Amino acid sequence: MTEARTEVLRIREAVRAVLIDPDDRVLLVRFEFPAGTRWAMPGGGVEPGEDPSVALRRELLEEVGLDDPAIGAHVWDRLAIIPFPNGMWDGQRERFHLVRTHRFDPTPMFTPEQLAAELVFELRWWTLDEIVDAVDAGVVFAPRTLSDHLAALLAGRVPNAPVDVGL
Repeated sequence: MTEARTEVLRIREAVRAVLIDPDDRVLLVRFEFPAGTRWAMPGGGVEPGEDPSVALRRELLEEVGLDDPAIGAHVWDRLAIIPFPNGMWDGQRERFHLVRTHRFDPTPMFTPEQLAAELVFELRWWTLDEIVDAVDAGVVFAPRTLSDHLAALLAGRVPNAPVDVGL
């Protein structure tokens, strides 16, 4: 008889902002993981019992200095089974909200040292064309299908229900 082994994955709940300015640029964060660099949306963990919108406002204030944005539609979902460098989590379930905002220069509340402790090393506004060119040059984005899904949002196609954007 073979013995079945069940592993319980420790999945962190997280929320991210698809933060778009009036020029249709999206704000991305450069993360430096042991496995490599990834550009992704700003955001972070949702504490147990915390409302995702409250968590997203907190994360945007800490990471980019945006105070009290209007949180829009929940547009995308993503499940990434990738062990965290600190060993606390086996992966992360992310929900992405569309956040239209004014143009601003990101000024995090966190110090550079605090951001580095969260593996955050750069903030940058990107156009869709710049993302497409960067993908062609080998730059990695999370989700990997960012340019396709972002193009749909920029064209005004906001989904009625969240879309699974994959890794």
